[in-house]
Amino acid sequence: MDDTALLRDHGLRVTSPRLAVLDALRRTPHADADTVLRVVRAGVPSVSVQAVYDVLGALTAAGLLRRIEPAGHPARYERRVGDNHHHVVCRGCGAVDDVDCVTGHAPCLIPSSTSGFAVETAEVTFWGLCPTCAAAAAAVDD
Repeated sequence: MDDTALLRDHGLRVTSPRLAVLDALRRTPHADADTVLRVVRAGVPSVSVQAVYDVLGALTAAGLLRRIEPAGHPARYERRVGDNHHHVVCRGCGAVDDVDCVTGHAPCLIPSSTSGFAVETAEVTFWGLCPTCAAAAAAVDD
């Protein structure tokens, strides 16, 4: 489905900032708001910072984007929604990538105690070094 139809399907007006944000996140998944702003402004120079933040909020609220918040890093946004996948974050450069759900369907991990909560999803963040940072660390150790 194209982005125009996607917005309409979710009851949202089709605007150039919304289309530009969706396109930016297609090209740069796991981008923070500043990165999204830079990519959007390359195509729509007049878009304001507030407009991009408003669009990110509206698209997240509508379920078209997922906001992730790795500890110690700015919030990131992605278009991959509707599944219970996880993320791996590089401790060196902050790169983020997807990791498919560990054991199947949501929540995919069962807590030992739920304190009465009805658990719907599990968010797991794996931390390590990306291949580039791991190679750089190995070179320093040699």
